[in-house]
Amino acid sequence: MIKIVSITALALAISSCASVGTTLNSSDDNALTANTTSSMNTNKGLVTLQSPHSVNDTADKLASIIESKGMKVFARVDHQKNAQGVSLALRPTQVIMFGNPKAGTPLMQCEQSVAIDLPQKILISEDADKKVWLSYNDPEYLKTRHNIKGCDTVINNISKALDGVSRAAVAK
Repeated sequence: MIKIVSITALALAISSCASVGTTLNSSDDNALTANTTSSMNTNKGLVTLQSPHSVNDTADKLASIIESKGMKVFARVDHQKNAQGVSLALRPTQVIMFGNPKAGTPLMQCEQSVAIDLPQKILISEDADKKVWLSYNDPEYLKTRHNIKGCDTVINNISKALDGVSRAAVAK
């Protein structure tokens, strides 16, 4: 009985870490110019894109794009640098926090609890295979998490904005 429970628990843990991968092609100016792996980990509510650039270069490019779109970068957290400051090792990992009250306020007017997930955050990290990934909270996940109703236009606009800046940041 213990073996069955352990195997079931292991299978459940592995399946919760799985993500669905697709290859995207687009000729849109803000889209990728080459095939890029994209995945959606629905268990975590994240949208993830692979970047051909380093973590630092992807973060620099993303911050520049965000500002060029009239949004404000509130913070850039370099977790690797912070870990090194306390003598710990961490692969390159940065988070950019940004937003625009014109987009975030209507979302909070729909459901104020979503403020805990704002401003928006985008994670850029390097995995054990030296691949760089850009990830952000899927607005549909936030819609479900905060039980947001009647605000589909706001959610769609935020989804488009996040997709646009993310794809531009990982473009070659």
